[in-house]
Amino acid sequence: MARMHTRRRGSSSSDTPVADDPPEWSDVDTDAIEQRVVELAEEGYDPSQIGLKLRDEGVQGTPIPNVQLATDKKVTEILDEHDVGGDLPEDLRNLLERAVRLREHMADNPGDAQNKRALQNAEAKVRRLADYYRGDELDADFEYTYEHARELL
Repeated sequence: MARMHTRRRGSSSSDTPVADDPPEWSDVDTDAIEQRVVELAEEGYDPSQIGLKLRDEGVQGTPIPNVQLATDKKVTEILDEHDVGGDLPEDLRNLLERAVRLREHMADNPGDAQNKRALQNAEAKVRRLADYYRGDELDADFEYTYEHARELL
């Protein structure tokens, strides 16, 4: 598969091992895992950061290598059930932060051609992702503008 904004090919990587059941050594109760996910979300962690924290720190001292295998739910599903999730999807929020940061950099450094191109690419990705989420996770009339992105963040 090719990269989005270059003519180069992507780098290959290994696939994750296929697993249907959580490991036997990780036998934490699903309610305890869900409680820990909600606690971490209330502390301000994103779903990807929550997964890393559960993998590294675990629940009650036992690491959780894969939340979906242990609870039969994704982290975002758990957050939606408990009404703790953010108002924007994580990937869109990260792209909006990047675009705002690049726009502010371009205001200070108008001659920076590389970052001008990076800003164009980031805004194109934001628009493409907004088309994907529009109607389900976003309002039907959502349009990306720099001012609107600053308000959301």
